[in-house]
Amino acid sequence: MEIRKVAVLGSGLMGNGLMQVFARDKDTSVVLRSRSMKDDPFAGVRADLDILVANDAMTGADADAILSRMSFTDNMEEAVSDADFVVECVPEDMEIKQNFFRDIEPMVKKTCILATNTSVMSVTGIASKCQDRTRVVGAHFWNPPYLIPLVEVIKGDETSMEVMDATYDYLKKIGKKPVRCMKDVQGFVANRLQHALWREALYMVEAGIADAATVDEALKYGPGLRWPHLGVLENVDMIGADLSLAIQKNVIPYLADNKEPSSLLVKLVEEGKLGFKTGEGYQKWTEDEAAASRKSLREYLIKVTKDLE
Repeated sequence: MEIRKVAVLGSGLMGNGLMQVFARDKDTSVVLRSRSMKDDPFAGVRADLDILVANDAMTGADADAILSRMSFTDNMEEAVSDADFVVECVPEDMEIKQNFFRDIEPMVKKTCILATNTSVMSVTGIASKCQDRTRVVGAHFWNPPYLIPLVEVIKGDETSMEVMDATYDYLKKIGKKPVRCMKDVQGFVANRLQHALWREALYMVEAGIADAATVDEALKYGPGLRWPHLGVLENVDMIGADLSLAIQKNVIPYLADNKEPSSLLVKLVEEGKLGFKTGEGYQKWTEDEAAASRKSLREYLIKVTKDLE
């Protein structure tokens, strides 16, 4: 399966980010379908590219070339009719996604791959209203997708290996770091790992073991520093499976094993303490502090992804 044209369905931050991902490949043309076309649909993408140019992550000529491979439309059939690869980033609602794929399936080519960007929902469930469920695959990009290399390629119960391989190979070709998730499990690979860590972090704050700032500092300046270079299972092999087993025997019985969300997290939401958007969550944030955190993360990701190239 050769992928030359990609249709991104759904705008917003994720849609604009995905446009940049695909348009970086000189062999790919990309169209974004949005219900409401703005006066300048390129504005969001151009703003992101300007930041990359300002941080020497690409040249102005590279940015112009990326923009030249993009187009926008509010017509669904026009967007998907000759696409080789369609990826949706519509709201995380099972029925919306199911109906979305059901409705576009008659509009696309028989060979077109239908990819869902869901972060946790069942690919099998999303594909359930399609006639040909073998070509529906998960392609979970992480936000911001033009900076974070990882894409999880998820096999639904009926996804063909041909579609899995074609999706994986194409994502690798355009510079992403795809990984295969061979079972359609809740949260796939990376979100399961992330939420296992979050469960323990939230529990420690809830139990008074450490405050939120301390938990974050312990991660950022400890194990988090080596994770980009040393995977957790590689780390087991490095220290020895025997030592790892001895440590697990002493630690595992005392880790959080709750099956419900953190009660403290529930309480924060009930009290309207939603984090950056309200000025308080686990910690208090001024507007300037929240903006500085977002800016710092983006600049950090630009730097580390440049080093990965």
